[in-house]
Amino acid sequence: MQAAKAGWFSRIWDSDVGYSFRTSPVAVGAAVIAFVCIFCAVFAPWVAPHNPFDISTLELSDAQLPPAWLPRGSSKYLLGTDDQGRDMLSGILYGLRISLGVGVGSALIACVVGTSLGLLAAYVGGRADAAIMRLVDLQLSFPSILVALMILAVLGKGVMNVVLALVIVEWAYYTRTVRASALVERRREYIEAAECLALPRRRIIFRHLLPNCLPPLIVIVTQQVARAIALEATLSFLGLGVPITEPSLGLLIANGYQYMLSGKYWISFYPGIALLVTIVSINLVGDQLRDVLNPRLTR
Repeated sequence: MQAAKAGWFSRIWDSDVGYSFRTSPVAVGAAVIAFVCIFCAVFAPWVAPHNPFDISTLELSDAQLPPAWLPRGSSKYLLGTDDQGRDMLSGILYGLRISLGVGVGSALIACVVGTSLGLLAAYVGGRADAAIMRLVDLQLSFPSILVALMILAVLGKGVMNVVLALVIVEWAYYTRTVRASALVERRREYIEAAECLALPRRRIIFRHLLPNCLPPLIVIVTQQVARAIALEATLSFLGLGVPITEPSLGLLIANGYQYMLSGKYWISFYPGIALLVTIVSINLVGDQLRDVLNPRLTR
């Protein structure tokens, strides 16, 4: 088990094994950008030049100011202000915090739920496997955005409600992926040896079976984080996501959409760029991880 974990970890970082993560400029660049986005989101209260949601600091006379390099722009607001006089740069950093929090949180919870069900289905088999996989097929037969919209229409707005809706639409992807990997490992000699030693079923599943299913799981977690961020942005843009008191990037884009035709493009444009860069960088990291962890990959 330790050798297996060391094997896939060395393929991610050790260039001596051939094609590794750090030998790809695209992967390294995407990882750096993703790290910067995460850093800015976590430390937004200290990195942002203003608190865009402190009502006492807002001035309507500063509303809809263009970026600093355009006429009427102010050096106080580098990317301009929105219709309420809030600093766009600070709003993007705080919105990125909400978007990444919802995306990472929902992906991790869905990973725990889906992985547990996938391991259970592969190891136990029989009726349990059939029931879980029919539920997975049912879940995957509906568009994710439609299911999320129906859930939020019932539950209402809220960060926790969005996380719950995303968990419900994401868990099936983990279950199917983990079950496929676990079925291959289930027939290995080390699993049979553990069963002959009468080890507890829980220990066999989580100490022996799960570590050898981690490579595809790492890839799908990375990609599902980006997917969850995109889904949350779509839901917030449609008005069913996070509340206006906790705006994400999707809600910031929606707030400035009505001003696009009047020339005040920066209210939606820069949050959209931040959302695009975040999703693309995370997706590129996931794609590179998929290539690195593919044992059939050659130079």
